[in-house]
Amino acid sequence: MKRKLAAIAAAAIFAVSAGSANAARDYVSVVGSSTVYPFATVVAEQFGKTTKFKTPKIESTGSGGGMKLFCSGIGIQHPDMTNSSRRIKKSEFDQCQANGVQDVVEVKIGYDGIVLANSKKTAPFQLTRKDIFLALAKDVPDPSGAEKLIPNPYKTWHDVNPSLPDTKIEVLGPPPTSGTRDAFVELAMEGGGKNFPWIKAMKKVDKKRYKAICHTVREDGAYIEAGENDNLIVQKLEANPNAVGIFGFSFLDQNSDFIQGSFIDGVEPTFEEIADGKYPVSRPLYFYVKKSHVDIIPGMEGFLEEFSSEKAWGEEGYLTDRGLIPMPDAERKQMHDDVKQLRPLEM
Repeated sequence: MKRKLAAIAAAAIFAVSAGSANAARDYVSVVGSSTVYPFATVVAEQFGKTTKFKTPKIESTGSGGGMKLFCSGIGIQHPDMTNSSRRIKKSEFDQCQANGVQDVVEVKIGYDGIVLANSKKTAPFQLTRKDIFLALAKDVPDPSGAEKLIPNPYKTWHDVNPSLPDTKIEVLGPPPTSGTRDAFVELAMEGGGKNFPWIKAMKKVDKKRYKAICHTVREDGAYIEAGENDNLIVQKLEANPNAVGIFGFSFLDQNSDFIQGSFIDGVEPTFEEIADGKYPVSRPLYFYVKKSHVDIIPGMEGFLEEFSSEKAWGEEGYLTDRGLIPMPDAERKQMHDDVKQLRPLEM
């Protein structure tokens, strides 16, 4: 009964936003993460081929951009779902609430590794998180050993670590609106910054400064923002064997004929190592749903069921063929139940 009343209220808003109830959109609209985009696209195509409903429209806007669109309101002019390669932030959740997006359902779909890849025309990199921090942070610890920061002086990988090649640091990566960027600076760069005891200790006394040191990427040309198109980064790596690219494991998996992943702290980015939790730069992937849209938008309920089915995200599901690392059995069951019940997120 409660869901029925909510659906009636939502229908009234949709009718107003559309001008008339009959003008309602007849397909599911999904925005968000470029990392989750290929997984969502495969599910959408499968759903469109096997049901009477139109194939959902999936747009790659980046996690941050997707959240902004998703949280802007309810009604047919706003997306029904957003993909994200990081968890929704409290500020974004609050923005949703302020704009009338009251019941947001959070669904974890699986896990992914963030890779630093280069062309197979050269040898794979053997990096530590400390190397990554020193190569890409805007300010780094003084090489003299003094507990102070200086503007990043390192020009080549060899400057960072004598065991690395004497090639220019040139890293193609995602922009600040990307969930992959958020996860990368947190897992890889912050993980590297913690190697310096005085920086690690700062977290307890000045968390804001600690985060600024570990999360701020240099802007002198060594890090090149390559947009949200991971396929474009892959093409650029083929053209420039000395460059390194940052993206999700699935893109490495799909382009393994041309590019290879760097070892991080001695661990190769493989399906097995990420699934076992051994690869140090891995993260969960999500999508978020507007509960108020589910009973209004044709096919939305079925699309959610397809995405959360064992045949899609299970251990032998078709998404594993695209590089998605499945959740453990119990977690998949819990997430499927959350989708079925449309259990709203509380923050």
